[in-house]
Amino acid sequence: MMKHGANIYKYANKLKCKADEIIDFSSNINLYTKKINLTLTDNMIVKYANTSYPHLRRTITKKYKIKKNQVALYNGVTTAIHSLLQSLDAKRIYLYAPLYGEYEKAISKRAKVIKINRFKNLYKKPKKGSVVVFVNPSTPDATYYDLTRLFALWKRQKCTIILDESFLEFQNLHSLRNQINNYKKLYIIQSFSKFYACAGVRIGAIFSQKRNIEQLEIPIWNISSFDSEFLTLRLMDKKFERKSKKLHKKQKKELFDILQSSKLFDKIYKSDTNFILVKSKKSKEIFEHLLHHKILIRPCESFDFLTSEHLRFAVKTTNAHNKLTEALNSF
Repeated sequence: MMKHGANIYKYANKLKCKADEIIDFSSNINLYTKKINLTLTDNMIVKYANTSYPHLRRTITKKYKIKKNQVALYNGVTTAIHSLLQSLDAKRIYLYAPLYGEYEKAISKRAKVIKINRFKNLYKKPKKGSVVVFVNPSTPDATYYDLTRLFALWKRQKCTIILDESFLEFQNLHSLRNQINNYKKLYIIQSFSKFYACAGVRIGAIFSQKRNIEQLEIPIWNISSFDSEFLTLRLMDKKFERKSKKLHKKQKKELFDILQSSKLFDKIYKSDTNFILVKSKKSKEIFEHLLHHKILIRPCESFDFLTSEHLRFAVKTTNAHNKLTEALNSF
């Protein structure tokens, strides 16, 4: 079973330092942050939240161009994943791997899990009536796929499609949300933590047809009033989106150039989102060397079809990149 990424608190304890002393290249959260003028009011604390979260729901539907009844809100995308897979209770599930480890964890032990190696067997035909799970852009290799051919294959096989687009917004990439009305067995998983730089605000969503949303079991008061208001303000901030994309483009090139110039890596994968996968025969030594310099990166051996030679670097600030350069140069 795949484990989650590098735990900054674990390594801070190992280094006998505070977590904020470590530069966390393992965390693939948007590097651009912006304060929000949000006050924690008595109403947020004392009163029950409106369980339909109308302000947030209106903002999401406008932002993502879908209908209000096509959205299910959860306290984090991991909760959404578990809820959806439990609700579907499928007998056969195809995971296009490597992918986010919570998908496998969320699958019932009664179900048969088939893992498709995206690198080698992308167009392997799933059996009719199966559930397929695909993350696009993928993790940890940051590949964006044109799913036209695969989507047609899945529909011919009458598959239930779970498509995770949590890393889509860093670049101008095409979403399949516009297919929700055309295919009744399509579910889109959406995390808000990554692009909107709010991992501590636990809100994730499922987009699908109205009937599918109605059949999901969603706990009452699923998210807090504070989280709801924070995300609403963040989604409404168009300047945040523009600045994020502009800065991301610049910083990703900067990180790629640093990794390439170091000449420590046998392969640097093309990236379509805010992290870069690399491969090196000296990966374990590089990991320990960087950790000694209080720089944490993500080992990827726990991902299916990858090895201990694979490492992942998230895009960070120029200051963080400069410290990474110094550490790599001293390897």
